Amino acid sequence: MSTSQTSPQIPPKYLREDLLSDECKKLLLTLPKEKGWLASHIYNYQGFWIAPRHLQGVIACQQQFQAHDSDIILVTTPKSGTTWLKALLFALVNRMKYSIFEQNHPLLAKNPHDLVPFLELKLYVDGGAPNFSSFTSPRLLSTHLPYASLPKSVQDSRTKLIYLCRNPRDTFISMWHFTNNLKLDHTNTNSIEEMFDFFCKGVSLYGPFWNHVLDYWTKSIEKPDKVIFLMYEKIKEQPKIQLKRLAEFLECPFSIEEENYGVVNEIQRMCSFENLSKLEVNTNGKLSSGEKNKAFFRKGEVGDWKNYFTIEMSEKLNYIIEQKFQGYELKF
Repeated sequence: MSTSQTSPQIPPKYLREDLLSDECKKLLLTLPKEKGWLASHIYNYQGFWIAPRHLQGVIACQQQFQAHDSDIILVTTPKSGTTWLKALLFALVNRMKYSIFEQNHPLLAKNPHDLVPFLELKLYVDGGAPNFSSFTSPRLLSTHLPYASLPKSVQDSRTKLIYLCRNPRDTFISMWHFTNNLKLDHTNTNSIEEMFDFFCKGVSLYGPFWNHVLDYWTKSIEKPDKVIFLMYEKIKEQPKIQLKRLAEFLECPFSIEEENYGVVNEIQRMCSFENLSKLEVNTNGKLSSGEKNKAFFRKGEVGDWKNYFTIEMSEKLNYIIEQKFQGYELKF
C-alpha cells in the first residue's frame, strides 16, 4: 500500500537548534534575546549578538583553544569580504608550499572556508575539542568574535590578527541577502526594513557593528605588530599595495623575483571574485554544515547598497555612523 505522505525535510546543520548541550540551553534562558536573522532568535552574550548554535562554539572555543605564537587569525564581522580574504591569505602564506601557478592548487578544489576554518562556526561549533594534528604551522584560522571575547590565549600570545572592515551599508545589504538565502526553501524571509532597524540598533550577527570595528581599530593602533586593520574597499582599489602590506605584516614579504615573476598579480587573479565564483567547488559544493558554497558569492561589489537604501535609510545610518565613529580616523 503506497502513501502520498512525505517525510518532513531535515534542516541543514546550520539551521538546527536542537543540537545544543543542556549547559548551553540553560545559559540561553538567562540571556537577552531578539528575533534572529537566520535562527529563530539571536542572543546577547558578552555584549554581542549571536545565534544559539554558534554560542555553543564560542564558549567551547573560549574555554579550550590554545593559541600558538605562529597562529594567524582572520577576524571579520559577517559579510565583510571574509571569503575573499581567506583565499588571499591562504594563497599568500602557502605560496612556497603550493605554487600559485600550479593547476592543482587547493583553492581551485576547495572553498576558502574549508581551508581557513572558523573557530566557533566550524572547529568548536558542537562543543567538542577539535583535532589540530593535521594543521601545519602557521595555522590559518578565522573568527567573527569581538576582541574582548577572543580566547585569552589569543590575546596573550603573539598570534597575528588580520581584521577586515567593510562599509556598514554594504555589510548590511550583504548580510540581509545572505541570511535570507540560507533560509529553508527561502520561506519566512526577513524584510529589509525590519532588519535595517535591527542593524541600526546594533542587533546584528556579532554586532553592534560599530563596537566590533572600533575595538579592533583601537587595538591595531595600540598593538600594530599584533593587529592589522584592512579595509575591503581599499583592497578593491589598491589590491597590490594592500596584499604587499599584508605580506609584510605577516613577515613573509614578496621578493623582487616574485614580483617580477608575477606572483602578486597571479594571487590577485586566482583569488578574484570572478575566478573563485566560477569554480566547480563553489558553484555546486557545500560546507560540512550544509551551506551551499555559492551562497558566499553574490556580487562582491562596492556600493551595492545604493540599489536598496531609501533616502530615509541613508540619512538614518549616516547619522549613526557619524555619532559612533566621531573622533576616530575611520571614514565610510
